Amino acid sequence: MTVPISILDLAPIAAGQTVRESFANSVRLAQTAETHGYTRVWYAEHHNMPTIASSATSVLIGHVAHHTSTIRLGAGGVMLPNHSPLTIAEQFGTLAELHPGRIDLGLGRAPGSDQTTARAMRRDPRSSEHFPQDVLELQAFLRGESIVAGVQAVPGGGTDVPIYILGSSLFGAQLAASLGLPFAFASHFAPDALHEAMALYRSEFRPSRQLAEPHAIAGVNVIAAESAADAQSQFITTRRARVRSLVARGPASPHYSDEQIDAFLTTTEGRNIANMMRYSAIGTPAEVRTFLEDFATSVQADELIIAHQSRDIDDRIRSVEFTAEAMLPLPVG
Repeated sequence: MTVPISILDLAPIAAGQTVRESFANSVRLAQTAETHGYTRVWYAEHHNMPTIASSATSVLIGHVAHHTSTIRLGAGGVMLPNHSPLTIAEQFGTLAELHPGRIDLGLGRAPGSDQTTARAMRRDPRSSEHFPQDVLELQAFLRGESIVAGVQAVPGGGTDVPIYILGSSLFGAQLAASLGLPFAFASHFAPDALHEAMALYRSEFRPSRQLAEPHAIAGVNVIAAESAADAQSQFITTRRARVRSLVARGPASPHYSDEQIDAFLTTTEGRNIANMMRYSAIGTPAEVRTFLEDFATSVQADELIIAHQSRDIDDRIRSVEFTAEAMLPLPVG
């Protein structure tokens, strides 16, 4: 089978690297993805995370769009309860006017941060409860059919930027199905409800103006390398970094050695964190292809969105290239 593949880029900030260098890497990654036939690149809204530079998601999308020409770019996603629907309609309407036919808008309802950071963002703790209504309000702004009397999105109205619902639970699947929107499941870090959510989405999907048939996207981690040993070595480094970022948050946190992280991974809590990366294709291009094809079939995915997890940008670029060469039917280059 051949399934479209896309990329989720968190704009990682590597040790000793500047934010500016991270953004340059994101441009390079998107240009490589464009050259090699990926469908889209998405950027996720996270806050107060020293290793992630994609907090101002719409600004980063605009920067990368300026340095690419055909690939779709978007949010994967904007955490809508952090913002007013009108503000997001204006931001993504602006992007759509500047880069017509290339902008996506994925929406999530999590804070994208811890509770202290959420308070710093002036986020109402109850705002998630209004997520379904906010999605409809945002969609109406983008269609130029505002449901808020006397208010329109300028820019935004009439751009009809396609909306995707992101989720890691059954809630997002049900909402996407009821609204007739594409659904993307965050199985690259929250794997437990994947199969149930995908089945629920398909069984309850109702056609809409945007979408006649369900379109299900599943997240998956990938490290493709020339040798399996190299890929496994990179994965060990990546997994240690993931665990370290979760157990040592804040400037006053101690630095844990690789040996301490490896010991922690043998504990129940450590295994639970490691389980977040359960769906990871690690190996040679052929091994990655086998994993991704089996994975897509098992969850009936219409598209895979790949988090290329190599820590070094050159390794990450090679992973993007190797995966495309293994998965896409047309010659690259």
